[in-house]
Amino acid sequence: MINMSENILKYEENLKPNVIEMDDTINKFKRLTGRLHELSHRMLLVLIVILLWEILPRTGIINPILLPTFSLTLITIKNLLLSGELQVHIIASLQRSIAGFGLALVVGISLGLVMGWYNRIERYTDLFVQSLRNTSTFALMPVFILLLGIGEVSKIAIIFFGAVWPILINTISGVKSVESIYIKAARSMGVSDGELFKKVILPASIPSIIAGVRLGVKTSLMVVIAAEMIAANSGMGFFIQNARTIVQTDQVYAGVLVLIFMGLIANYTMVWVEKKATYWKGDLDRAIS
Repeated sequence: MINMSENILKYEENLKPNVIEMDDTINKFKRLTGRLHELSHRMLLVLIVILLWEILPRTGIINPILLPTFSLTLITIKNLLLSGELQVHIIASLQRSIAGFGLALVVGISLGLVMGWYNRIERYTDLFVQSLRNTSTFALMPVFILLLGIGEVSKIAIIFFGAVWPILINTISGVKSVESIYIKAARSMGVSDGELFKKVILPASIPSIIAGVRLGVKTSLMVVIAAEMIAANSGMGFFIQNARTIVQTDQVYAGVLVLIFMGLIANYTMVWVEKKATYWKGDLDRAIS
């Protein structure tokens, strides 16, 4: 009987790792099916739009000259990529938007932290900032061209102007929205102003700053296209405008589709950055729950 009991115990011990491994596999499968189910919901409307895009021109409900089919648009993109023409314009747009956005990122976050931390500076600059940020970026494009010419400087400057305001305002808001109890607790422990800013204010402001950065990325992509449509000989804005002028509508929609892909990549890249920068929020949420 003793030997039988020992054998049963050994069998149960050997069985435990297999049971745990099976549970892990089941949980992974459940997570995968859950993600696929969520993705199917997200993709449903997109697939309906693509289906209509393909059917309407084919059936003649919409003139194919005005709206080429989705499949023809994809073929046009493939041919443009194989010829290398599309890459030239994509790179030109990205270089301009990255340059303007990079300047906006440095200036917006730096000024935002200072203005959010020092109330006196914000009081003196608030009217000026509010006046400029509520001025249409697109309306100022002719002004930038008049002052800086039609070269790269004017395009980068207008991208900077459009992207800096959401970054600046969200940074200020992030600094000001830090809970006073955290500041009081840090000061009660004798933390210096520099350490307080570094270890309390800045980390707590990151979610708001990232939200502003996401808006800045979107704005920089929008503004660069508009600027290239007005005065440029390269870039996606120029490509779309030129295709429209010569009535190459398949290339127009190909350019628009490429811009959609670029916007999605930029957006989900920023979502990933936000998750990495605010990983501590997830730990806090789990601790609270």
